[in-house]
Amino acid sequence: MTSGSEQHKTARIPVRNLWLLMLYASDLFRELGRRNVAVEDNPDEIPDLVAKILLHEIALRRRRNLSMGYQTRHASLNRVRGRIDILHTASHQLLDRGRVACEFQEMTLDTPRNRFVRCALERLTSLITKPVLAADCRFAAMALRREGINGEYPDNRELPSVTRFGRHDAADKPMVDAAQLAFQLLLPTEDQGLHLLPAPSNNQAWMRRLFEKGIAGFYRVHLEKAIWHVAAGKELKWALSDQSAGSADIFPTMQSDIVLEHRVNEKRIIIDTKFNAILTKGWHRDTTLRSGYIYQLYTYLRTQENNDDPLSLQAAGMLLHPAVGYMLHEFIVTQGHKIHFATVDMAADAQSIKNQLLDLVHRCAQS
Repeated sequence: MTSGSEQHKTARIPVRNLWLLMLYASDLFRELGRRNVAVEDNPDEIPDLVAKILLHEIALRRRRNLSMGYQTRHASLNRVRGRIDILHTASHQLLDRGRVACEFQEMTLDTPRNRFVRCALERLTSLITKPVLAADCRFAAMALRREGINGEYPDNRELPSVTRFGRHDAADKPMVDAAQLAFQLLLPTEDQGLHLLPAPSNNQAWMRRLFEKGIAGFYRVHLEKAIWHVAAGKELKWALSDQSAGSADIFPTMQSDIVLEHRVNEKRIIIDTKFNAILTKGWHRDTTLRSGYIYQLYTYLRTQENNDDPLSLQAAGMLLHPAVGYMLHEFIVTQGHKIHFATVDMAADAQSIKNQLLDLVHRCAQS
């Protein structure tokens, strides 16, 4: 159902719904599971929820001691520690004063990860709606500073270490997940007083990834695990019977966005998410579906057919696009495969978005 070609444009998405997508896309949401999905009733409070979780995780880590790391220090000492800086020692005549310049490693709490978490606390305060909660974030950040975590936000060389975990620091992950989401929530609010975010052409790739990850995260949490299996970013194999020696190095791979399997109805649904208008201007008509996307999804479905995999023979496909102010859901059946063309109205309230996404997959599974 549409009301004019102008409505087919992905125009403006409310910031609260971008926050909702970010929450769905985050590792934090997957760990929260069904306990906190009620936030959809009031998505404006997502920053408050993230702040509460971040404060809770920081309190847990401080109770068990924050993870420490090594930092390189240079100092003039009265004994040798680490490596001697001969040039600095000689040029400043330190030996005459009974001292030596050394370069050594020292344990510290002022690690890139702890600085990242402290900065997240400080920057969240501008989004939080409850003054008491904002004050709690400020006090927690000050407490971390008093413990010696005073460095700046990690630079590009340090950032990879923030999200790289080993056995000894795996307990930091929930805290870091909350801090990451806190920084993501800041992106749509760089301009003060902005309540709607235009669908940004400059950030099209970022928005496309966010939409894909958000939809996958939503289905992971909201679909019953006993009935549904959800896979994201699954590589699909070509049904090749032969190939030349050099073709393996240059032949492209296929990767689906989301694959859902209904165990009871024995139905597979391959979802391909796109972040643009589902309809475009055609050669001989005012509006038409984008043919390239249909060819791509059709290829996904047909190349996966395998008699040893019964679900592949009648798998359904869905092209899922965001829209603003309208909804569309049509389908065709070709060579045993039902292909759906659908939108989710990202201007609707959060509960409506949830209902739309669940309704789409249930209709596909029942068809």
